[in-house]
Amino acid sequence: MNLFHAAVLGALQGFAEVLPISSSAHLILVPWLLKWPESGLTFDVALHLGTFLALSLYFWRDIIEMVVSFFDAIAARRLNTPARRLPFLIIAATVPAAVVGKLFEHQIEAIFRSNPLLIASVLVVFGLLLGAVDLLGRKRLVLDDIKPANALTIGLLQCLALIPGVSRSGITITAGLMLGFTRESSARFSFLMSLPIVAGAALLKTLHLFKHGIPPGEVMPMLVGIVFSAVTGYISVAFLLRFVQKKSLAPFVWYRVIVGVGLIIAVMSGFKG
Repeated sequence: MNLFHAAVLGALQGFAEVLPISSSAHLILVPWLLKWPESGLTFDVALHLGTFLALSLYFWRDIIEMVVSFFDAIAARRLNTPARRLPFLIIAATVPAAVVGKLFEHQIEAIFRSNPLLIASVLVVFGLLLGAVDLLGRKRLVLDDIKPANALTIGLLQCLALIPGVSRSGITITAGLMLGFTRESSARFSFLMSLPIVAGAALLKTLHLFKHGIPPGEVMPMLVGIVFSAVTGYISVAFLLRFVQKKSLAPFVWYRVIVGVGLIIAVMSGFKG
Protein backbone atom coordinates (compact mmCIF):
# COMPACT_ATOMS: atom_id res chain seq x y z
CA MET A 1 0.00 0.00 0.00
CA ASN A 2 1.34 3.44 -0.89
CA LEU A 3 1.19 6.47 1.41
CA PHE A 4 -1.58 8.20 -0.55
CA HIS A 5 -3.88 5.17 -0.25
CA ALA A 6 -3.03 4.96 3.45
CA ALA A 7 -3.89 8.63 4.01
CA VAL A 8 -7.19 8.44 2.11
CA LEU A 9 -8.36 5.25 3.81
CA GLY A 10 -7.20 6.48 7.22
CA ALA A 11 -9.17 9.70 6.79
CA LEU A 12 -12.20 7.71 5.60
CA GLN A 13 -12.02 5.49 8.67
CA GLY A 14 -11.81 8.45 11.02
CA PHE A 15 -14.79 10.23 9.49
CA ALA A 16 -16.99 7.25 8.71
CA GLU A 17 -16.43 5.33 11.97
CA VAL A 18 -17.76 8.25 13.98
CA LEU A 19 -20.43 9.63 11.64
CA PRO A 20 -23.47 7.37 11.06
CA ILE A 21 -22.46 6.46 7.50
CA SER A 22 -20.60 3.11 7.94
CA SER A 23 -16.80 2.98 7.88
CA SER A 24 -16.76 -0.68 6.82
CA ALA A 25 -18.87 0.09 3.74
CA HIS A 26 -16.60 2.97 2.72
CA LEU A 27 -13.42 0.98 3.29
CA ILE A 28 -14.76 -1.78 1.04
CA LEU A 29 -16.50 0.32 -1.62
CA VAL A 30 -13.90 3.07 -2.17
CA PRO A 31 -11.05 0.66 -3.02
CA TRP A 32 -13.53 -1.35 -5.12
CA LEU A 33 -14.58 1.75 -7.08
CA LEU A 34 -10.98 2.94 -7.56
CA LYS A 35 -9.60 -0.57 -8.15
CA TRP A 36 -7.11 -0.28 -5.30
CA PRO A 37 -5.50 -3.41 -3.81
CA GLU A 38 -6.66 -4.93 -0.52
CA SER A 39 -5.29 -3.06 2.52
CA GLY A 40 -4.44 -6.15 4.58
CA LEU A 41 -4.07 -6.84 8.31
CA THR A 42 -1.35 -4.25 8.97
CA PHE A 43 -3.50 -1.38 7.81
CA ASP A 44 -6.55 -2.80 9.58
CA VAL A 45 -4.56 -2.53 12.82
CA ALA A 46 -3.64 1.07 11.98
CA LEU A 47 -7.27 2.08 11.45
CA HIS A 48 -8.45 0.58 14.73
CA LEU A 49 -5.59 2.15 16.68
CA GLY A 50 -6.27 5.54 15.11
CA THR A 51 -9.96 5.39 15.97
CA PHE A 52 -9.21 4.33 19.53
CA LEU A 53 -6.75 7.20 19.97
CA ALA A 54 -9.31 9.71 18.67
CA LEU A 55 -12.07 8.51 21.00
CA SER A 56 -9.73 8.24 24.00
CA LEU A 57 -8.36 11.75 23.52
CA TYR A 58 -11.80 13.31 23.13
CA PHE A 59 -13.42 11.44 26.03
CA TRP A 60 -10.42 11.31 28.39
CA ARG A 61 -12.33 13.08 31.16
CA ASP A 62 -15.29 10.73 30.78
CA ILE A 63 -12.95 7.74 30.86
CA ILE A 64 -11.30 8.89 34.10
CA GLU A 65 -14.69 9.61 35.69
CA MET A 66 -16.01 6.18 34.68
CA VAL A 67 -12.94 4.39 36.06
CA VAL A 68 -13.30 6.25 39.36
CA SER A 69 -17.04 5.54 39.44
CA PHE A 70 -16.46 1.86 38.65
CA PHE A 71 -14.20 1.33 41.67
CA ASP A 72 -16.36 3.60 43.82
CA ALA A 73 -19.39 1.43 43.04
CA ILE A 74 -17.45 -1.74 43.86
CA ALA A 75 -16.19 -0.28 47.13
CA ALA A 76 -19.67 0.93 48.12
CA ARG A 77 -21.39 -2.17 46.68
CA ARG A 78 -24.12 0.08 45.39
CA LEU A 79 -25.26 1.35 41.99
CA ASN A 80 -27.43 4.10 43.40
CA THR A 81 -26.25 6.99 41.20
CA PRO A 82 -26.12 7.50 37.41
CA ALA A 83 -22.32 7.90 37.60
CA ARG A 84 -21.91 4.56 39.39
CA ARG A 85 -24.26 2.78 36.97
CA LEU A 86 -22.80 4.09 33.71
CA PRO A 87 -19.59 1.98 33.57
CA PHE A 88 -21.55 -1.21 34.20
CA LEU A 89 -24.19 -0.28 31.64
CA ILE A 90 -21.48 0.32 29.04
CA ILE A 91 -19.95 -3.08 29.83
CA ALA A 92 -23.38 -4.72 29.51
CA ALA A 93 -23.99 -2.97 26.19
CA THR A 94 -20.61 -4.09 24.88
CA VAL A 95 -20.93 -7.82 25.60
CA PRO A 96 -23.43 -8.82 22.86
CA ALA A 97 -21.41 -7.31 20.00
CA ALA A 98 -18.16 -8.73 21.39
CA VAL A 99 -19.62 -12.25 21.53
CA VAL A 100 -21.34 -12.09 18.14
CA GLY A 101 -18.28 -10.50 16.56
CA LYS A 102 -16.00 -13.24 17.87
CA LEU A 103 -18.32 -15.95 16.56
CA PHE A 104 -19.50 -14.55 13.23
CA GLU A 105 -17.27 -11.67 12.07
CA HIS A 106 -15.44 -13.65 9.38
CA GLN A 107 -18.59 -15.33 8.06
CA ILE A 108 -20.42 -11.99 7.74
CA GLU A 109 -17.41 -10.36 6.09
CA ALA A 110 -17.16 -13.20 3.58
CA ILE A 111 -20.80 -12.70 2.57
CA PHE A 112 -20.71 -8.92 2.19
CA ARG A 113 -17.12 -7.98 1.21
CA SER A 114 -17.50 -9.16 -2.39
CA ASN A 115 -21.10 -7.93 -2.81
CA PRO A 116 -21.24 -4.14 -3.38
CA LEU A 117 -24.93 -4.33 -4.31
CA LEU A 118 -25.79 -5.81 -0.92
CA ILE A 119 -23.69 -3.22 0.92
CA ALA A 120 -25.32 -0.37 -1.03
CA SER A 121 -28.78 -1.72 -0.22
CA VAL A 122 -27.94 -1.92 3.49
CA LEU A 123 -26.68 1.68 3.39
CA VAL A 124 -30.06 2.83 2.06
CA VAL A 125 -32.28 0.70 4.31
CA PHE A 126 -30.56 1.57 7.59
CA GLY A 127 -30.20 5.19 6.51
CA LEU A 128 -33.97 5.41 6.08
CA LEU A 129 -34.45 3.71 9.45
CA LEU A 130 -32.18 6.32 11.09
CA GLY A 131 -34.19 9.09 9.43
CA ALA A 132 -37.50 7.62 10.57
CA VAL A 133 -36.58 7.30 14.26
CA ASP A 134 -34.90 10.72 14.22
CA LEU A 135 -38.13 12.21 12.91
CA LEU A 136 -40.54 10.26 15.12
CA GLY A 137 -38.55 9.66 18.32
CA ARG A 138 -39.59 11.45 21.51
CA LYS A 139 -36.03 12.69 22.26
CA ARG A 140 -36.73 13.47 25.93
CA LEU A 141 -34.41 11.17 27.89
CA VAL A 142 -30.81 12.05 28.76
CA LEU A 143 -27.81 9.89 29.61
CA ASP A 144 -28.60 9.82 33.35
CA ASP A 145 -31.97 8.23 32.50
CA ILE A 146 -30.51 5.13 30.87
CA LYS A 147 -31.54 1.82 32.43
CA PRO A 148 -30.10 -1.71 32.09
CA ALA A 149 -32.84 -2.69 29.62
CA ASN A 150 -31.98 0.35 27.46
CA ALA A 151 -28.27 -0.44 27.48
CA LEU A 152 -28.87 -4.10 26.63
CA THR A 153 -31.23 -3.17 23.77
CA ILE A 154 -28.66 -0.78 22.29
CA GLY A 155 -25.96 -3.42 22.76
CA LEU A 156 -27.99 -6.09 21.00
CA LEU A 157 -28.72 -3.81 18.05
CA GLN A 158 -25.02 -2.95 17.88
CA CYS A 159 -24.46 -6.54 16.70
CA LEU A 160 -25.97 -5.49 13.36
CA ALA A 161 -22.96 -3.21 12.85
CA LEU A 162 -20.96 -6.27 11.84
CA ILE A 163 -22.81 -6.00 8.51
CA PRO A 164 -20.97 -3.53 6.23
CA GLY A 165 -23.28 -0.62 5.48
CA VAL A 166 -25.16 -0.64 8.80
CA SER A 167 -22.72 1.65 10.72
CA ARG A 168 -21.90 1.02 14.37
CA SER A 169 -22.56 4.62 15.38
CA GLY A 170 -25.58 4.73 13.09
CA ILE A 171 -27.35 1.70 14.56
CA THR A 172 -26.58 2.60 18.18
CA ILE A 173 -27.76 6.19 17.70
CA THR A 174 -30.84 4.78 15.96
CA ALA A 175 -31.45 2.52 18.98
CA GLY A 176 -31.05 5.41 21.41
CA LEU A 177 -33.51 7.58 19.49
CA MET A 178 -35.94 4.68 19.23
CA LEU A 179 -35.86 4.36 23.03
CA GLY A 180 -36.65 8.06 23.47
CA PHE A 181 -33.20 9.54 24.16
CA THR A 182 -32.05 12.88 22.79
CA ARG A 183 -29.73 12.97 19.79
CA GLU A 184 -26.80 14.16 21.92
CA SER A 185 -27.32 11.51 24.62
CA SER A 186 -27.72 8.78 21.98
CA ALA A 187 -24.51 9.87 20.25
CA ARG A 188 -22.53 10.20 23.50
CA PHE A 189 -23.56 6.76 24.75
CA SER A 190 -22.78 5.35 21.30
CA PHE A 191 -19.23 6.71 21.45
CA LEU A 192 -18.61 5.69 25.05
CA MET A 193 -19.79 2.13 24.44
CA SER A 194 -17.58 1.94 21.34
CA LEU A 195 -14.41 2.46 23.39
CA PRO A 196 -14.09 -1.12 24.73
CA ILE A 197 -15.14 -2.58 21.36
CA VAL A 198 -12.57 -0.57 19.39
CA ALA A 199 -9.89 -1.15 22.04
CA GLY A 200 -10.54 -4.90 22.00
CA ALA A 201 -10.44 -5.06 18.20
CA ALA A 202 -7.21 -3.04 18.10
CA LEU A 203 -5.61 -5.26 20.76
CA LEU A 204 -6.56 -8.55 19.09
CA LYS A 205 -5.40 -7.42 15.65
CA THR A 206 -2.16 -5.97 17.08
CA LEU A 207 -1.36 -9.25 18.84
CA HIS A 208 -2.07 -11.11 15.59
CA LEU A 209 0.20 -8.70 13.73
CA PHE A 210 3.04 -9.14 16.21
CA LYS A 211 2.66 -12.88 15.91
CA HIS A 212 3.05 -12.84 12.12
CA GLY A 213 5.26 -9.75 11.83
CA ILE A 214 4.90 -6.50 9.89
CA PRO A 215 5.44 -7.06 6.15
CA PRO A 216 8.33 -5.12 4.53
CA GLY A 217 7.38 -1.60 3.50
CA GLU A 218 4.20 -1.51 5.61
CA VAL A 219 5.48 0.47 8.60
CA MET A 220 5.11 3.93 7.04
CA PRO A 221 1.63 3.30 5.55
CA MET A 222 0.56 1.95 8.94
CA LEU A 223 1.79 5.08 10.74
CA VAL A 224 0.16 7.36 8.15
CA GLY A 225 -3.12 5.45 8.54
CA ILE A 226 -3.01 5.80 12.33
CA VAL A 227 -2.38 9.55 12.17
CA PHE A 228 -5.06 10.31 9.59
CA SER A 229 -7.61 8.05 11.29
CA ALA A 230 -6.93 9.64 14.70
CA VAL A 231 -7.05 13.25 13.47
CA THR A 232 -10.21 12.89 11.37
CA GLY A 233 -11.85 10.75 14.04
CA TYR A 234 -11.29 13.42 16.69
CA ILE A 235 -12.65 16.13 14.40
CA SER A 236 -15.69 13.99 13.59
CA VAL A 237 -16.57 13.31 17.24
CA ALA A 238 -16.34 17.00 18.12
CA PHE A 239 -18.38 17.93 15.05
CA LEU A 240 -21.16 15.39 15.52
CA LEU A 241 -21.74 16.05 19.23
CA ARG A 242 -22.11 19.76 18.48
CA PHE A 243 -24.17 19.19 15.35
CA VAL A 244 -26.82 17.00 16.99
CA GLN A 245 -27.46 19.56 19.74
CA LYS A 246 -29.30 21.80 17.27
CA LYS A 247 -29.89 19.91 14.03
CA SER A 248 -31.43 16.67 12.79
CA LEU A 249 -29.55 13.74 11.30
CA ALA A 250 -31.18 14.30 7.91
CA PRO A 251 -27.90 15.19 6.09
CA PHE A 252 -26.44 11.81 6.99
CA VAL A 253 -29.64 10.05 5.93
CA TRP A 254 -29.60 11.80 2.56
CA TYR A 255 -25.92 11.02 2.13
CA ARG A 256 -26.50 7.31 2.76
CA VAL A 257 -29.47 7.17 0.41
CA ILE A 258 -27.75 9.06 -2.41
CA VAL A 259 -24.54 7.04 -2.16
CA GLY A 260 -26.41 3.76 -1.82
CA VAL A 261 -28.78 4.41 -4.73
CA GLY A 262 -25.90 5.66 -6.87
CA LEU A 263 -23.95 2.48 -6.22
CA ILE A 264 -26.99 0.31 -6.92
CA ILE A 265 -27.46 2.05 -10.28
CA ALA A 266 -23.74 1.65 -11.06
CA VAL A 267 -23.75 -2.07 -10.25
CA MET A 268 -27.01 -2.70 -12.11
CA SER A 269 -25.57 -0.87 -15.12
CA GLY A 270 -22.70 -3.34 -15.24
CA PHE A 271 -19.91 -1.41 -13.49
CA LYS A 272 -17.27 -3.73 -12.03
CA GLY A 273 -14.66 -2.33 -9.70
